[in-house]
Amino acid sequence: MKARTRAAAILLTPFFLLFTAVMVLPIGYAVWLSLFTEKQSGLGFGGTETVFTGLDNYTAALGDRAFREGFGILLGYCLLYIPLLLAGALGLALLLDSALARARRFFQLALFLPHAVPGIIAALIWVYLYTPQLSPVVQAMEAGGVGFDFFSPEGTLPSVVNIALWEWLGYNMVIFYAALQAIDRSVLEAATVDGAGAWRIAFAVKIPLVKASLAMVGLFTVIGSLQLFTEPLILNKGTGSAVTSTWTPNMYAYTAAFDRNDYGLAAAASVLLALTAALLSFAVTRLTGRRKAGAARKEQTA
Repeated sequence: MKARTRAAAILLTPFFLLFTAVMVLPIGYAVWLSLFTEKQSGLGFGGTETVFTGLDNYTAALGDRAFREGFGILLGYCLLYIPLLLAGALGLALLLDSALARARRFFQLALFLPHAVPGIIAALIWVYLYTPQLSPVVQAMEAGGVGFDFFSPEGTLPSVVNIALWEWLGYNMVIFYAALQAIDRSVLEAATVDGAGAWRIAFAVKIPLVKASLAMVGLFTVIGSLQLFTEPLILNKGTGSAVTSTWTPNMYAYTAAFDRNDYGLAAAASVLLALTAALLSFAVTRLTGRRKAGAARKEQTA
C-alpha cells in the first residue's frame, strides 16, 4: 500500500508543480494585485506609490457602467452563439455519421481546417469580408438587394458570432462525430430492425447516447465564450465598427491595464470574470449531473 502511495505521489508531483506554477500562483498574484492601486503624490508632480485599497477596485469595476454592459454583451453572445454552435456541430456530425454520407474524410478535414487558422488571422480575414469597399461578399449581397452593415451596432454581435462559428464549428463537429462513431452499431441495427427511420434513429437513439459529449462541449463553450477577446479586439482596430475598447469584460481589463496603466482595476475585473466563469461551470456541471441522476433513476424504475 505504501509503495502504491509513493508511486502515485511521484507521478502526480510534476502535474501539481506545473498546475501551481501556471494556475495557482498567477491567480493568487492577480487577487493580490487587485487589492492595491498606484497613486501619485504631490498633486501629480511627485512619484507614484502603491497603496492598499482593499475591495475598492472591485467596487470601481462593478460600479462602472461599461464593465456591466460588457457582461450584457456576453449574455447576448452566449444566447446566440452557443445554441448555433451545438446544433450546427451536432447536425454536421450526424450527417457525416449517416449511411448516406460520402467522402467523410474530405469533409472532416474541410470543416476542421478553419480551426487551424489562428484567431487573429481569422478575424482579419472576416474584417476584409465585412468591409463594403473590399468584400466581394458584401458587393454580391448589395447586388442582390440585401443590405447589411456588419460594423453597425445591430450587426456587430452577429458579425462576431459568425467569426467564432467559423473557427469552432468544425472542431466541435469532430468531437461529436467521434462520440457517434463510438456508439455500438448493434444498437443502431436493432433500431433499424424495429422499423425506425433515419430521423428517428438520429433523435431517439444517437443524440441521447452522446449527451455526455454535448454536456462537455457545452461546458467548454460557456467558459470560452466568457473569454471573448480576439475577434472584437480586431474589429475595434480601425474598422469603424461599433465595438468599443470596453466591449467585453476581457477588453475592459486589457484597456484598464495597458491604456490606463491601472493594473489593480484590471486585476479586479479579471478576478470577477474568473469567478463568473467558475460559477457558470459549477452550474452547468450540477445541471448535467442532476439530469444523469434522473435518467439513471428512470432506468432503475423501468
